[in-house]
Amino acid sequence: MTARHVVVGVDGSVVAVRALDEAAAEAVRLGTDLEIVFAVTDIDEAGPTLKSAVERVRERHPGLPVSIVPVVGDAAEALLRRGRVAALTVVGSRGLPGFAGMVLGSVSLRLAARTLSPLLVVRGDQVSRPDGPGPGPGGEVLLGIESDNDTDAAAYAFAEAARRGSPLRVLHAWTYRHLAPVGLAPVPTRRVQDDIDRRSQNETAVPERVVTSLRDQYPEVPVRTRAVRSGAAHALLEATGNAAVIVVAAHRRRGRLGPQLGPVTTALLHHARCPVILVPMGPE
Repeated sequence: MTARHVVVGVDGSVVAVRALDEAAAEAVRLGTDLEIVFAVTDIDEAGPTLKSAVERVRERHPGLPVSIVPVVGDAAEALLRRGRVAALTVVGSRGLPGFAGMVLGSVSLRLAARTLSPLLVVRGDQVSRPDGPGPGPGGEVLLGIESDNDTDAAAYAFAEAARRGSPLRVLHAWTYRHLAPVGLAPVPTRRVQDDIDRRSQNETAVPERVVTSLRDQYPEVPVRTRAVRSGAAHALLEATGNAAVIVVAAHRRRGRLGPQLGPVTTALLHHARCPVILVPMGPE
């Protein structure tokens, strides 16, 4: 089934309004309809919030087709169902810090762990403009690459940059860990240094390998690639300060309670300074 719409969850909060603004801007860029979902315990409670949301979208984007879907039940489950064949699902996040956010299990984290279609998460401390949350100083689309397998995320990032008329920055971070024998300090022997050099050469080539074929498909998108020897979460979070949006693959693994997010994805959802687009890969 072809994805034909953008789905956004609202609940009347300030962060949901920011998510609504971004969802409407994305729907315009994608040339799709916008579907506004509000999950409540009593269906009669949904009317005022949905009416206000529709009025806001029509005022800012006249002509954008908008539909409303009030549902009774859990917000995350409703958005998972409605977003299954969507071009994009958008949700706001209050960005709870650290371990507390994981314990509370926000709607955005639950969606990120299970969504089968691209998910855009807008943090509550990101500023809105009439056409959506404003970009950082560079206004670039940032693509975070973990490995050569992140081809779906790369394709989405190129398309997003083309839609926005923005440059694309591709960043790959990697680390080297050498385990010394028990009781001995890690000494960079010649053999270890040669291994580091080989690893560095391979890792430096990762961004270019991922984007090579996409450059030809999107010749209008200016692209910069970089590989850094650093912790991925630190490097990506620092880079989000100059980005309009960051695109990453949603690396997930099976846990006892179902799919779980990796530490880098979780860090971005909590602390990124721009909206985050997760492109699913499935449990690893």
